[in-house]
Amino acid sequence: MDIVAYAVPFFLLSIVLELGWGFIRKNNTYRINDSINSLSMGMISTLSKLVFINVSGYVFYQIEHNWAIFHFQQSSVLHWVAALLIYDICYYWFHRISHERQFFWGAHVAHHQSEDYNLSTALRQTGTGLFFTWVFYIPCFFFGIPLYMYVTIASGHLVYQFWIHTQHIPKLGFFEWFMITPSNHRAHHAQNAQYVDKNYGGLLVIWDRLFGTYAEEDESDPPIYGLRTPLNSWNPVWANIHIYVGMVQDAFRTKSKSDRFRVLWSRNGWRPADVAEQFPRQKTNLDNFQPYGPKLDKAAGVAVLGHYFILLSYFMWFSPMAQSMTYSLLCSHALLLVLYAVAIGSITGTKTYATKIEIVRVVLMTAFVIFGPAELPIYSASGLIALSVLFSCMALLRKAGRSEVLSTQDVSAQ
Repeated sequence: MDIVAYAVPFFLLSIVLELGWGFIRKNNTYRINDSINSLSMGMISTLSKLVFINVSGYVFYQIEHNWAIFHFQQSSVLHWVAALLIYDICYYWFHRISHERQFFWGAHVAHHQSEDYNLSTALRQTGTGLFFTWVFYIPCFFFGIPLYMYVTIASGHLVYQFWIHTQHIPKLGFFEWFMITPSNHRAHHAQNAQYVDKNYGGLLVIWDRLFGTYAEEDESDPPIYGLRTPLNSWNPVWANIHIYVGMVQDAFRTKSKSDRFRVLWSRNGWRPADVAEQFPRQKTNLDNFQPYGPKLDKAAGVAVLGHYFILLSYFMWFSPMAQSMTYSLLCSHALLLVLYAVAIGSITGTKTYATKIEIVRVVLMTAFVIFGPAELPIYSASGLIALSVLFSCMALLRKAGRSEVLSTQDVSAQ
């Protein structure tokens, strides 16, 4: 049973409550642009699972029925506990390797890009991990965990990890010794030197203590969230592929033939020496850290929120019907949803191509409504597109105004 589907309303309500609590305590941990980017990436992660064929189910079934060394019984509490421990240690090694090897980091990096830390960060998930993440859980089926038990544990494991993405819960005493908590997971998301590559556990922190990857959150050195090489973009597609693009660029640029192959399996952060010298990457200045993204005024914030609720409405309409659609129609809707998420990201960031992206988005969505399948709700869809154009005008005009002010300041300073 997939518990995640039932937990989604709880996730959204918890985000609203955390946001309200932050305002009450005068410790708001949310920014509109960052949070919407995280939610958009969660949507893209779901879309990727609908669009791309996942072979994991077939592989898991074959191993469970032909090569399992034991058969777990769903009626046994002890078997459930044992299965949970097996799954959790598989998660630990998947998570650890995803931080230590560049190829796997390319997918997992999406979850660590946020320079804020709040419950919306938990929903910031990879859109490319489905291609190989499942390989790390093959041992579960060799041990004989049935697919139903596996799905239930995996989804419950994911739901547990939601609540630990918050800055509002302090250390929890003896709980810190054996469970993953908000405190030790805050350290995991930090880019401070003492916290990097620490606290990989998903449920139990005992694996980190056992294998030497545990770090306690130090109040004298508070976590600074994000990546040492910052993404500096709200484009959710680029967020999913930028590591792989960088790997391909390094492979083509290096003069060393052996390094071209080494790039693929290298440790995270490694680059060919000649490429690193010619194309250096700027690291975050932790002494004067400033999160990426312009501050949105109230009008722009309202416009961006309006955009997101239109995107969310579209996604909620599409999701329950996706399985019954033809594959070409499913892909068309998915591409439009992704394009809309990219457009919102360009509006909220510092990119100059926001207007062009918005024009392409409006033209394609309008054409899809007019010439698309008959079952599309043409009147409501047309109304939402018109409303989105209004929101775009509000946000882009504000953005142009800010750019003009900045340009004037630059000229006067010279």
